[in-house]
Amino acid sequence: MPNLESLYKAIPVAPLKIAALESSLPFAMQVHRHLLEYRHKTPTHDIQDIAFKGYLEDNYLLDCSCPRFGSGEAKGVIRDSVRGCDLFILVDVCNYSLTYTVSGHLNHMSPDNHYQDLKRIISAANGKAHRINVIMPFMYEGRQHKRSKRESLDCALALQELVEMGVSNIITFDAHDPRVQNAIPIQGFDSFMPTYQFLKALIDSVPDFRIDNDHLMMISPDEGAMGRAVYFANILGVDMGMFYKRRDYSTIVNGKNPIVAHEFLGSSVEGKDVIIIDDMISSGESMLDVAKQLKDRKAKRVFVCTTFGLFTDGMEKFDEYYEKGYITKVVTTNLHYRRPELLERPYYQEADMTKYLASIIDSLNHDISIGQVQDTTAKIHKLLQKYNQNV
Repeated sequence: MPNLESLYKAIPVAPLKIAALESSLPFAMQVHRHLLEYRHKTPTHDIQDIAFKGYLEDNYLLDCSCPRFGSGEAKGVIRDSVRGCDLFILVDVCNYSLTYTVSGHLNHMSPDNHYQDLKRIISAANGKAHRINVIMPFMYEGRQHKRSKRESLDCALALQELVEMGVSNIITFDAHDPRVQNAIPIQGFDSFMPTYQFLKALIDSVPDFRIDNDHLMMISPDEGAMGRAVYFANILGVDMGMFYKRRDYSTIVNGKNPIVAHEFLGSSVEGKDVIIIDDMISSGESMLDVAKQLKDRKAKRVFVCTTFGLFTDGMEKFDEYYEKGYITKVVTTNLHYRRPELLERPYYQEADMTKYLASIIDSLNHDISIGQVQDTTAKIHKLLQKYNQNV
């Protein structure tokens, strides 16, 4: 458990409670187990002291739900007391596996539905909680974060709406563009990166993985992912390259301008393993094209690391590219719903984020700096040191 010294010197803001919406319940239960382990095995406070009332509990999860009427309308219900607690609400807006009926017709839950349920639970807290924090790993409407013509600014509006409802902190992961927090400049907004978990997943799952400039190279699939690739390349001490997308701006397909070609900028990848890093796989078309181009340039193996693996067009193309040897591993986090068949794919590797999120929640509950939790550089150096000893 990180930050133990800081935790010893801090008092929790209020008793901790977690309201996990149905969309995120399996993930939240794993986070909850880590929190129980932290507080029961290495307690940082004297539980007899009245100042630490509610610190050591057997259950931090609230009993809450959002039942629906036959018309499709819904309501938020919290069946436990939240008075004076430090409330963390966890929601996965990408969980399309949940369904509901509207006049007998079956509908799948969309991000809009999940966002409305989040607001319902905030409303059900009814001003009784001491503080409300929202954990939304995939930022709702995060890709609609800027305006280039007469169009809506959905992400900014959602953030402002949550703040107006009384939310103090908003926690997300690998925000598509962290500058969206400018919409709520004096409110708590943190975007955490899974870089350490990516590296750990690759080291654990690839026995002959070599981390040096002669055997490894980082690749940014577009200009938007440059920051991620630069950080990863610098901390590993390897070279990097990038692709840029040439788009047809005269046409719109599925709400976006289609990509005409990917152009590569960087040194030779011949004979090297390459890691393509980005925030998400949506349809995966762009990522797969980049992987094929790298193999055409004689890269040894291609590892894909993305925070969110949505696979909106299915996994058939990924299966095909794996069989052809274009990709070796696809690493994504468990921050969102993943279809069961994905977990069975031979090329899939999970980067577990539950312990990391438990540490974030515990730190925020104590109102201490999360700089150490947010900055994974020290953890990566420690992992590399252990790796180098075993090579």
